[in-house]
Amino acid sequence: MKARDIMTWPVVSIEPEASVQEAIVRMLKHRISALPVVAAGGAMIGIVSEGDLLRRGEIGTQRQRPHWLEFLLGPGRLAREYAHTHGRKVKEVMSIDVETVGENASLDDIVTLMERRHIKRVPVMRDGRLAGIVSRANLMQALASLVPAVAEGSESDAAIREKLMEEMDRQPWAPKGLINVIVKDGVASLWGSITDEREREALHVLAENTPGVRGVHDHLVWVEPTSGFVISSGEEPPEAKAS
Repeated sequence: MKARDIMTWPVVSIEPEASVQEAIVRMLKHRISALPVVAAGGAMIGIVSEGDLLRRGEIGTQRQRPHWLEFLLGPGRLAREYAHTHGRKVKEVMSIDVETVGENASLDDIVTLMERRHIKRVPVMRDGRLAGIVSRANLMQALASLVPAVAEGSESDAAIREKLMEEMDRQPWAPKGLINVIVKDGVASLWGSITDEREREALHVLAENTPGVRGVHDHLVWVEPTSGFVISSGEEPPEAKAS
């Protein structure tokens, strides 16, 4: 999937000459956390977000620093911060260092950009103009529409086990020689030993995502590699429960 497949359009935006109050009202009205700032010609010149409005003189949240630190920072940075915390127009408080992507950007590229820049949304551009916006919510919506439901088909237990074991063989983290899987009536029982507790969760996820699996029983034991100490899963074998 590409950015164009999941982006929100039309985008609620605001003009650079608009007031900060208008930006706040617009964000609250549309229940969004940021507004692209679009000039008269249609070019995006910045973005104003909740983060840009956290430190404001009206509510007394502007930065307070000791005088010696203010001296080190210099008048230029202090003047910029003053304009940002007391500005009345969007252009005075907006962020201008905005990361954007094109319509054909992959979702992997978008997520990587969000993680690297610690941002929650990415504007999508077309021919230098704002075409849409991809937010974390858009990514969650895409995920919800794509995650397959576990199929309760008529596959035999043997076929289910074969698929599960093949998937385990493909995973570099899986303790292949130490694990056995028994499938009965669609329920996968995991037997064997692991040397890292994180492998247990991953094996559960792998089994649950195997088509045809209706449940997972954990009979794995954790062997602490340094001491050799053994910890069981706490789930009794079926025959023990029956007795």
